Amino acid sequence: MKQLFFVFAFAISFYSYSQKAKLSKKDNLITISTSLGSFTLLLFDETPKHKANFIKLTNEKYYDSTSFHRIIDGFMIQGGDPNSKDKDPNNDGAGGPGYTIPAEFNTKYTHVKGAVAAARMGDQVNPAKESSGSQFYIVENNEGTHFLDNNYTVFGQVIAGIDVVEKIAVQQKDGRDRPLNDIKMSVKNQLVKKKKITKLYGYKYIQS
Repeated sequence: MKQLFFVFAFAISFYSYSQKAKLSKKDNLITISTSLGSFTLLLFDETPKHKANFIKLTNEKYYDSTSFHRIIDGFMIQGGDPNSKDKDPNNDGAGGPGYTIPAEFNTKYTHVKGAVAAARMGDQVNPAKESSGSQFYIVENNEGTHFLDNNYTVFGQVIAGIDVVEKIAVQQKDGRDRPLNDIKMSVKNQLVKKKKITKLYGYKYIQS
């Protein structure tokens, strides 16, 4: 997978996710809504820079009205590019906030179905495998896409609504894998007790 945007400088103040955050009794519950339905995901404390960045952009409404601009059934769906808000489909996949995020590979989190991972530029121009500042993808393959492990940062997991991800993946598209009809998103962040998340969604937190 290639990430098609040019990087300038890494200049952002991330939220601090310390040991205190890991011991928090609450977590950020992210809901992504589209015309095809909504799905819910969690972001990992073990990828603090990616988590903080995604929450920051969500709270700033950065993702609202962006599209899932690249879909490949049996592989993944990709979104988060601000260029997808304009009327030029040819620049989709080339945008971002103007910075990258250092890779945060963690062997506990791999490209299983529903994994949320950061897109990035290719190794030739990005040997450090730094992530896009905003573009992300969600694994749709039932068996996962483990050939991407330790090459792209996995920083979250869909915990409800994976059927919506599947619906998005099978939409009609052009030769560039762009949906013929825009699939716009809005993204919401809620702070919810971890016990409630486990009760509602059956998600079990992995202990460090």
